[in-house]
Amino acid sequence: MSKVAKSFICSGCLNPVTSARRTSVDIGANAKFELVDKFCYLGDMLSVDGDADAVVEARIRMGWNKFRQLVPLLTNKDMSLIMRGTLYSSCVRNSMLHGSETWPVRKENVVALQRAEMRMVRWMCSVKLKDRLPSKELRERHR
Repeated sequence: MSKVAKSFICSGCLNPVTSARRTSVDIGANAKFELVDKFCYLGDMLSVDGDADAVVEARIRMGWNKFRQLVPLLTNKDMSLIMRGTLYSSCVRNSMLHGSETWPVRKENVVALQRAEMRMVRWMCSVKLKDRLPSKELRERHR
């Protein structure tokens, strides 16, 4: 018997979520709910195993979406790095970390968030990875 994956799409984040299980729960009155492994609710990913991998991935994706919306401002040389850093912190970083106080994060999750942030900061500062500037120095530039 092959397992068929069921997809759910949240209209807020348009992130397809698949489930390998095809079981459902009957709650009476001819109503059934399907049990899934992951589900997108209000932009956050809820998973059956309770880890933060799915929510961190979704939040990084949301951060990149917000960053791309603001690229004309965040890379504008006429604005100071301090002003661009303030814009970045208030819009992009806050969208990436929204609700993070409830996540059961592991070291891998923190590293993924830091990598995404540093890629954005490097783009904002027009610094290539091959320039080999330390992350600490880049963070200090835009604060």
